[in-house]
Amino acid sequence: MRQSNRTPLTHPLRRILFLCLGLMIMAFGVAFSIKAGLGTSPISSVPYVTSEISGLSVGATTIIMNFLFVLIQIAILRRNYDWFQILQFPAAILFGFTIDVAEWVIAPLPCSGYLMAWGYCALGIALIAFGVSVEVMAHLVTTAGEGIVLAICQVAPVKFGNMKMCFDVTLVCIAIVLSLVFLGHLSGVREGTIAAAILVGQITKQTNKLTKKVELSVLS
Repeated sequence: MRQSNRTPLTHPLRRILFLCLGLMIMAFGVAFSIKAGLGTSPISSVPYVTSEISGLSVGATTIIMNFLFVLIQIAILRRNYDWFQILQFPAAILFGFTIDVAEWVIAPLPCSGYLMAWGYCALGIALIAFGVSVEVMAHLVTTAGEGIVLAICQVAPVKFGNMKMCFDVTLVCIAIVLSLVFLGHLSGVREGTIAAAILVGQITKQTNKLTKKVELSVLS
């Protein structure tokens, strides 16, 4: 009998499982960032503020924002859009739903004092970074936020790193404006937002090495 040359991580089901695992880890990271109350990561700043304004859950506003990101990708790339990336829709639903579940799960945890808040913030940043690495290891779809940056880079002569920085700054600025206009005070953007902007990428570089070793061991 001929032996299959399909290795564990090339199996579609296993790739989907890794993608879902990565998204759920990131969702718990977002939930811990919210729990800390020191500001969310740049990508979650707009959903957090719009949640405060609308009364919807952060998970629901995250889903809505990511759906808009996918539609913008399609509008930018048009015929060049990779329709496999339409799977960003169900991925966004899973991510948003898990954020709400994670917030409910960790709600009973105490958060007293600035030091404990920073502990939750650090845990959130670490989980987001590790979740990104696991999601990337799946080699399936990108997150909607990353996808829109990649789409812009396809049509404009801008490096991904520079565009990602501009994109994150834009989201934070939008969050600041929305919170000041509709809430009358700054919400969702604090020192934790700056820490996440600086550290998530750096930690992801390290966690990528770990997930790469796991991937190689699975494929060997």
